[in-house]
Amino acid sequence: MNQIKKWQIFGLFTVFTLAIILLAAWSTTEKAALSPYFDLPQQIKSIKLSRDFTFAGEKIPINDDTKERLDRELLVNAYWQSTTMLHLKLANKYFPQIKPILEEYNIPEDFLYLAVAESSLRNATSSASAKGFWQFMKPSATEMGLIINEEIDERYNLEKSTRAACKYLLQLKNRFSSWSNVAGAYNMGPTAFANAMAKQKESSYFDLSISEETSRYVFRIVAIKEIMRHPEDFGYYVEEDHHYTGLPEFTYHVIEKPILSLADFAHEQGLTYRLLKYYNPWLISDKVNPVPGTELKIRVPKK
Repeated sequence: MNQIKKWQIFGLFTVFTLAIILLAAWSTTEKAALSPYFDLPQQIKSIKLSRDFTFAGEKIPINDDTKERLDRELLVNAYWQSTTMLHLKLANKYFPQIKPILEEYNIPEDFLYLAVAESSLRNATSSASAKGFWQFMKPSATEMGLIINEEIDERYNLEKSTRAACKYLLQLKNRFSSWSNVAGAYNMGPTAFANAMAKQKESSYFDLSISEETSRYVFRIVAIKEIMRHPEDFGYYVEEDHHYTGLPEFTYHVIEKPILSLADFAHEQGLTYRLLKYYNPWLISDKVNPVPGTELKIRVPKK
């Protein structure tokens, strides 16, 4: 009986040893096959801050506090790869539409990147129901002349919402003097921002102790600007034909009478319903009626 137990133990030991040998061999083989993936020469580098950074022509003051705030946003956005790559692709499509309107209103070009920070250049909707590229809340949007009803939401109209944003930014500039204060007030809300300035007896965004979101906001815009203006310096390369292209040339159909079916209208124009909404995201219903005193125009690509 003892002899049988010895052979059983020996057999188990042999099987266990062979299993270890086979597992080691398999692991070596698999690792060799996958080595191009495991052995990538990944480099995670910190970012040099040994130069001046500006927002809308205003120099960012550098001290112990602001240096860390700027460094944080540069690192977060530099290594936020998929989002940053999409920003670069979308900018090729939308910046040419936004930039001339900013110039028309004498708004600094850096506010292109405020739109990126707000919405990632998409018609986004926030948890607080702010909407569009410029993330307008409904009261501010209607105050700036945008139409919002059950069929239309012009916060999703890039041209009109950009013009509304410019008017709003100019109001903030008249009230808060510096462009960095304007950006802070845009994010925080002008009343809350003014109250913080008065309570803390400070006149600069950079010296205010405010919510983390707003405290990071201008630094985030500056970081996005630096990366998008110098993408290769941060390791981003986009082939020319990989950029998202601009929109086609359009004809414009003025809404003079009710359109009871946008699906029928789309098909009459040789479009799918989806493409009609893609080119006119401000049409939020399946029908649309004229708005007295306002010219509403539907974009349709030229054939």
